[in-house]
Parts: sequence; C-alpha cells; structure tokens
Amino acid sequence: MSRLAVTMGDPAGVGPEVLLKTLASSPYQTDELLVVGSKAWLERTAIELGLPIPRWTEVRSLEALSSVSSLAIYDPSPIDLEQIQPGHATEAGGRASVQYFESAVKGCMGGAFSGVVTCPINKVSVQLAGYVQDIGHQEILARLTGARLTATLLMTRGLKVVHLSTHLSLAEAVRYVKKDIIVSKSELALSAFKAWGYSSPILAVAALNPHGGEGGLIGQEEIEEIGPAIEALSREGRADVRGPFPADSIFNRAIAGEFDAVLALYHDQGHIPIKVKDFEHSVTATLGIPFVRTSVDHGTAFDLVGKGI
Repeated sequence: MSRLAVTMGDPAGVGPEVLLKTLASSPYQTDELLVVGSKAWLERTAIELGLPIPRWTEVRSLEALSSVSSLAIYDPSPIDLEQIQPGHATEAGGRASVQYFESAVKGCMGGAFSGVVTCPINKVSVQLAGYVQDIGHQEILARLTGARLTATLLMTRGLKVVHLSTHLSLAEAVRYVKKDIIVSKSELALSAFKAWGYSSPILAVAALNPHGGEGGLIGQEEIEEIGPAIEALSREGRADVRGPFPADSIFNRAIAGEFDAVLALYHDQGHIPIKVKDFEHSVTATLGIPFVRTSVDHGTAFDLVGKGI
C-alpha cells in the first residue's frame, strides 16, 4: 500500500491543530496516511483543545510501515517539548519541522509514499535552526529532489494561479520578470495541466505595471520581457498563452472561465485574489517535482495558536 505522508509542520504553529481536526473530520480512509511529527505533541494538543486523539500506530522507522495497515505516525526528530513555546518562533521548532519534511520527501523519492501534504513551517524558525538557504517548502524541495525548475500553484474553486516567483522581495521580484523565466515557468505550468487532463489549457499572463504599462508610459517590462515571452510561447501554435493583461482585471476574467489559469508575476499578485476568492478552501501545490506535494494555503498563524479557531 502506497501511503500519503502528512507533515505536522512547526509544532509551535497551528499545524498540529489543523492536522488533528482534519483527521477527526475526514470523510476519507486514514489508514493510507502516515503522519510525520511528534506523537506526544499532537496528543497533548488534542487534550488541550478537546479534540479526539487519533487511533494511530507509532512506527520507529519507515521500514516498519510494511507491517502496519492502519493510520501510522512516525517521528524522525524527537524534540524536547520544553524547548517549544506555542505561538513563538524557536530553533527547536524550525529544526523539527524541516526534519519532518525532509523525511517525507525522502520517502517520496524512495517510493514509500505517493505524495506529501504539508502543514505550515515558519520561516523565522527555519532560519533560527540554521537552514539559511531553506526559506520555505519549495526551496527544500528543490534541494532534496534536484529539481532545476519549480513553481507554486495556488488553487481554489474557480481559480488557479501559477507564480513566477514567491519568496522574493518586491524589488527582487521585479528584477525576476525576464523573458526566459516566463517562458520556462509557463511551459512547466502547461505541462502540468495537460498531465491533469486539460487537452489545450489556456494560460493568461498578468501584467506587472498598472494598466498593463500603458504602452510603455508606466514601465517597460510588458514590452521588453512579458510580451516577447508570450510571443515565443505562442509561435507556431506551441501553446495558448495570452496577455499580458492588467492585474486588476485578469483574475475576474479567469473566474468567469476565459482562462484555465493565470501566471502571476510575484507573491502577493497571485495570493491576494486566491484568498479573496475563497480563503477557506484554497490549496497550494508545487510544480516541477517528481511527486505530488500539496499544502494548506496559510502560515503558522502564531497569533491563533491554542484558540481552536
């Protein structure tokens, strides 16, 4: 049986609560899941919030999974619970959350898991733990899988948004808007959609500047980088890529069904419309890796920890 790994995320965040609530309310079979995280921390959290403690079998190694046919839990990084302060960034929480994720990814690469679902990690905690290059899940995935090109896809009912960049400052993100990058990420997105059954997916590219740059009056990126990328993609019918369209209208057009997905050029340009559209049901996926990775579409929410919201 090929299991799905579910990582607990940062122990100090809302990940443990989200995971416990999901297990308690899931209409699906949980015997095909392996939770990667701290059994002691999760059970303590369940007691504190009045949630049911899952009926799971703890395994000491991934090899031991073959003898378990029910919901299982594995902790590759036993933590000193006293080092974790709920609602706060800690070195211990960062180290544990990265090691949970690394274990799940290695299991996917080795064929033990069909994919991984991640609860949120905290970027400050990860940095405190010394993972200075691993600002988020996507960077860890690239390091462990050797993927040369990845992209973040946010999805909710009626809207799908691929991101040209995510964890860059706005100034850096603007410098990242280059023809070759737009072409490669668009091709990655279109390939994924075709694999999911879209015969001729339509991808719309957002403009960077207000009003799409107004023919160069408000910025040159649409003329020098974005437009040429779309032309290169569309040449000889290679792909149905359209735009660039002003960012203040492109997402409504996608919701209306004109496009299958939108390529947003930076983090907030893509995240805001998804979360406004349907915050409660949005999901993150990573494109460009050899297995499925999805995630909740929010962070550790330290300010909400323990409130049961």
